[in-house]
Amino acid sequence: MLWCASNPWLAEHVPNWGFARRAVKRFMPGEEFASALKAAEDSKPKQIGALFTQLGENVTDLSEAAEVVEHVESVFAQAAAAGVDPVVSVKPTHLGLDIDPAVTLANLHRLAEAAEKVKGYLWVDMEGSAYTDATLELYSALRHKHERVGLAIQAYLYRTAADIGRLLPLNPTIRLVKGAYAEPPDRAFPAKRDVDANYLALSTFMLPELKRGKLRLVLGTHDVAMIRRITGFAEALGIERSQVEVNMLYGIRTDQLAKLAAEGHTTRQLIAYGPAWYGWYLRRLAERPANVLFVARQMFG
Repeated sequence: MLWCASNPWLAEHVPNWGFARRAVKRFMPGEEFASALKAAEDSKPKQIGALFTQLGENVTDLSEAAEVVEHVESVFAQAAAAGVDPVVSVKPTHLGLDIDPAVTLANLHRLAEAAEKVKGYLWVDMEGSAYTDATLELYSALRHKHERVGLAIQAYLYRTAADIGRLLPLNPTIRLVKGAYAEPPDRAFPAKRDVDANYLALSTFMLPELKRGKLRLVLGTHDVAMIRRITGFAEALGIERSQVEVNMLYGIRTDQLAKLAAEGHTTRQLIAYGPAWYGWYLRRLAERPANVLFVARQMFG
């Protein structure tokens, strides 16, 4: 699946196949932001917040990056006007990282300012390991000037514990995810059990820092058993449930997310939209093979 996600021919043709378009609706309400905003509004009664992301990466022209910046600024404004949490996640390569890191940082500063104007939040996504160092540098520079900014960190990389250690002096906001890009075994744990073990270890390592107010931790996973173990450790440390935020993808385990919200946890669903969904969608299937059964149902009736 990860090979398919990076195959140019498939990326060009699969989005036109009817069953693929039907299947992807499980994970995104539509290609336009209006659909994402409507989904966020519908989730408010369940006490589930929103985290918006426009799908896309690796732009080849800075004019494309400028269009992304203008769009995200409008998302902050529209979400705030609708009474929905103005929280948005962006990929550095969608803002021009492949072309000019300095322009990318300027774009991030601009978006952080847009978030601050509406008391929202800007998240910086982590992409493949080829971009890890550059993304950490961008976030560090951004965090020195802005409070309302967070960074996604991937538990499947061997280096992540050290990266978190380097980020701690910044009082960072970290969304810990397992990781969805194809990585060689010399960079990332190849076995799921080892990724899970590292996710648990990294989370428990950060809990005392959360207790001391030195970071904000968000658990970005659908692994409810893992969430329960981590929140159990948090409660033992006297950490309030509302301080342990849980994020899940739109359309996956929504019932469990609503249950966590009812128990007092801060919760959000990541609502993706946009036409560039192919690679993102394949990586979601690879993350959770049970989703493949859903695709098969779309194919065969």
